[in-house]
Amino acid sequence: MPIDILKDDLATALKKLQAKENSFMLLENITKLGSWEIDLVTKKSIWSDQSYLNYGYKVGEVEPTLELFLSHLVPEDLPRAQQTLAKIMQSGEVESFECRLTKESGETINLLLHGQVIYDEEKKPFKLIGTTQDVTHKVTLEKNSAALSELVEYSANEIYVLEYETLNILYANQSACKTIGYTFEELLGLTIFDINVDLSLEKVELLKKVYAETQKTISNRALRLRKDGTTYHVQSYIHELSYYHTKALVIFSTDITEIVQAEEQILKQSEQISFKENYDSLTSLPNRNLFQDRLSQSIIHAQHSNHHFALLFIDLDQFKKINDSLGHTLGDRVIIEVACRLNALTDSEDTVARLGGDEFAIILNNIKKIQYISAITNKIIDAIKEPIKIDAHTLYMTASIGISLYPEDSADANDLTKFADAAMYKAKDEGRNNFRFYSSEMTQLAFEKVIMENSLLQAIKENQFLVYFQPQYNVLTDKIIGMEALVRWRHPDLGIIPPGKFLSIAHESGLILEIDKIVMHEAMRRFAQWYRDSLEPGKLSLNLTMAQLNSKDFVSDLLDTMQKLDFQTHWLELEVLESHIMSNPEESIQKLNALDKLGINIAIDDFGTGYSSLSYLKKLPIKKLKIDRSFIMDIPHDEDDMAITKAIIALGTSLNLKIIAEGVEEKSQKEFLIRNGCYFIQGYLYSKPIPADEITLLLKNSSH
Repeated sequence: MPIDILKDDLATALKKLQAKENSFMLLENITKLGSWEIDLVTKKSIWSDQSYLNYGYKVGEVEPTLELFLSHLVPEDLPRAQQTLAKIMQSGEVESFECRLTKESGETINLLLHGQVIYDEEKKPFKLIGTTQDVTHKVTLEKNSAALSELVEYSANEIYVLEYETLNILYANQSACKTIGYTFEELLGLTIFDINVDLSLEKVELLKKVYAETQKTISNRALRLRKDGTTYHVQSYIHELSYYHTKALVIFSTDITEIVQAEEQILKQSEQISFKENYDSLTSLPNRNLFQDRLSQSIIHAQHSNHHFALLFIDLDQFKKINDSLGHTLGDRVIIEVACRLNALTDSEDTVARLGGDEFAIILNNIKKIQYISAITNKIIDAIKEPIKIDAHTLYMTASIGISLYPEDSADANDLTKFADAAMYKAKDEGRNNFRFYSSEMTQLAFEKVIMENSLLQAIKENQFLVYFQPQYNVLTDKIIGMEALVRWRHPDLGIIPPGKFLSIAHESGLILEIDKIVMHEAMRRFAQWYRDSLEPGKLSLNLTMAQLNSKDFVSDLLDTMQKLDFQTHWLELEVLESHIMSNPEESIQKLNALDKLGINIAIDDFGTGYSSLSYLKKLPIKKLKIDRSFIMDIPHDEDDMAITKAIIALGTSLNLKIIAEGVEEKSQKEFLIRNGCYFIQGYLYSKPIPADEITLLLKNSSH
């Protein structure tokens, strides 16, 4: 209907328009809808901002006129535009038409134009008003609708359209029919549940709810069921579609079976990696990493429930001998058997872990009585002592166990671990095959150990070490044949500290290498001087530790020191502990052979305590066996010690080795050794270890 300005309340309309100005501006921006008007009396035109933009001008850049608008039309569309404008003027009704318009930039767009005439009070045309809208996108869609329909039908993705409520299949493209194995007609009689294994009505309702709340396409994985009963995995994207007041669900599905299989393989590998990170590969027990986590969890649980628990550290006694003598494969089977026995003695709420090597740990949770800890620890010791039969071997093991308690000893995981470890070493020191609870005295000993290490570092820097020498004698001539160099620590406050007080700490801390260098240099210097003074000190016996033997610089440092001090190779004898050699006999043979080729004599120290294998003994480049003092001290009262000593002398003699006994303190011991063919001794019967100056006097007196 035409607008009559006399009948319409124009002021009210203007107020409404002004109140909705922001809304119209927003609408204009979204729809690209521009408005215009032409004063039919003055011929002046007014364009909205969007109209300028539709024509390709900046706002206010040109004076808007009808002629300007018509001049931008594609020539073929100009006649139809003029006809429509004329029709608007004649009928007064709203008319519209589409045309193509070339913008100032040269771009051609599709424009939808609406127009209407406004009359004055005399029923004469007063204004021509209208809108222009850029509908290029709509036209393009319409042109491409046929192509889009073909694209959907022949898409590689499966596409289904479902009735919203019943979930009946309304449409399926060719890819869907081919993949699922049904014809289009067969699918029309099915629901989405008929072609999915793991889809439920509850799941569909949830997906609908999520879409309603987010208005975003929903992604979902499903296991699709073919007509032949086989399955495959799909990734589906679900969208809600509304048309003609009806709702439907559109599903786009892609076969992701290979992706799922790859993910499952990655998950399997991840689980394997996780297992390796948290479990011991040999026993399948929790490893040190998982043990630490379980210990932390036990502390948290105990704090909340006000419970107590115990931490046990278990170390198999002298297990290394099994590996060295019978091989690591058999040693591994022993570890597995021990792990099984430990598991059998604990509850499911407890943790049995292998920390590495022959070390195990047990967390006994929810302990009510300390007597229970002692009881189960004794059971563990007894279980490990039971013979282990592997192939033709029957093996006997023992264990040393240390125990710390939560919260009696500490509420800190690190402290509990350190305390159990300290208690375990205390059990070893007290004879093995037993257990010890942690006590505060052990902390004091550990504290003293730290102080001792720091003092040793200072002693090395300030050269506080002395070298004492203990002569070795030929009992048939009572002449000195050599002497062993022994270290003493001259502490500035405590005086002379014997080696038994600090050497074990020096070994554990690695400081023994520096101390050995000091002893080697000072002992060689003294020996070289005695020989220059025409004295006869015999051979210098130096203790060779495995730390030295394994040091890559040891041989070069040794030769360099000998050269600088003019020390002759044949003056030197290196004593190696039997137990050290047997810790890795093959490697020991190789390294000791290298020293033998340099002309340096090798002796086995403390022989009889390291369980040497005769097959290895005959391969070693040794010249001398040194009988350990533990076999000498009770002669002639202990029959076993005398029997062992006789056997060692007989063995050494058969191998053409020199035999020397250490720790000889009584004349009866000397006489026993002479009767059984051992003619070299070292001990307090002749001399205790003494300083170098006293050795000088001793050598001078013996030369007269």
